[in-house]
Amino acid sequence: MTPEETKELDNALETVAAILFKHTPPEQLQDFESLERSVRDHLLEQVSPRVGNFFKSNAIGTLSGRKRKVQSCLGVLRVSQKQAVKLGLKDRTRLSPLLEKSCLLLSANVSYENAARDLQVLTGISVSHSTQQRLVQRTQWSEVQASEVVETLSVDGGKVRLRTPIGQESQWRDYKAVTLHGRLCGAWLQDNEALLKWVNQQPLAAGVNCLGDGHDGVWNLISGITPPEHRRETLDWYHLAENLYKVGGSLQRLKQVESDLWRGRIDQVKLAFVGWNTPQVKNFLGYLHKHRHRIPDYQSYQQQGICIGSGAVESTIKQIGRRLKLSGAQWKQKNVAQVLKQRCAYLNFAIA
Repeated sequence: MTPEETKELDNALETVAAILFKHTPPEQLQDFESLERSVRDHLLEQVSPRVGNFFKSNAIGTLSGRKRKVQSCLGVLRVSQKQAVKLGLKDRTRLSPLLEKSCLLLSANVSYENAARDLQVLTGISVSHSTQQRLVQRTQWSEVQASEVVETLSVDGGKVRLRTPIGQESQWRDYKAVTLHGRLCGAWLQDNEALLKWVNQQPLAAGVNCLGDGHDGVWNLISGITPPEHRRETLDWYHLAENLYKVGGSLQRLKQVESDLWRGRIDQVKLAFVGWNTPQVKNFLGYLHKHRHRIPDYQSYQQQGICIGSGAVESTIKQIGRRLKLSGAQWKQKNVAQVLKQRCAYLNFAIA
């Protein structure tokens, strides 16, 4: 922009500001916040729509076709059919792409009602909570891909509260989540095939380290991830230690057992429990037998920089729960899949 153009712009803006000020009631200029709101309202109603329409018309060069109103971050714009096609605006949509992304970012964290409120406060633009919900449900979420080879992943399950008819107790259903450590996450409600398809499409390392707790459902899922010869299954160390201390008894003996477990010495662990016939010991020995091939030398793994804990996916479950488990939240089952995709897209920085 040349100095002459800058001066011309300044003069034009001063003229615009003077006109807008003239038509602003004095009670709307009592403090800084009211002044901000007044200026913003003028910009959205009078200034930015005209600027936006000018940009649009001159960039596209056509005005023909039926026009529709589109709510945008610039205010309400009128867009012709041919302009919409050239600008890549979706058919029948009443929200601009940037405004849609703004709504999706807000409702990925809070209820639809609060998202509508927050949007109004932050931008001065009103998009109802029902429109925000419909937006989430109709959005086609793209499946993200890791940009680097995935060395470690972990799988775990979370719970979501489903809405039931009035008078009936609400129901909790399990969903499964997977975290590609240092990369991405995904979650699915009762759709294990979709989870496995997504994971197996990722650039998995030969010998990818798959972490999980002792739950059969987790390991049944992991068994479908890449061929067995390309997969290393590792029992989460912290769950293993937690189960050990459920045995009870001599703390000194348990500390010694923990030391043997840390080095993967299962036979020594079994010897330490010879003569113990409590139900807790039998349960723990059964747990060891089931997962023996998943219990490595944890110390060696740690020294090599190989992950030994599934904390990443547990953190993912908690972060997903911050949206699904809002106070009093109950979900229609048909809507949960889209909300899971939205929340994971937010966590993956895929809404931008």
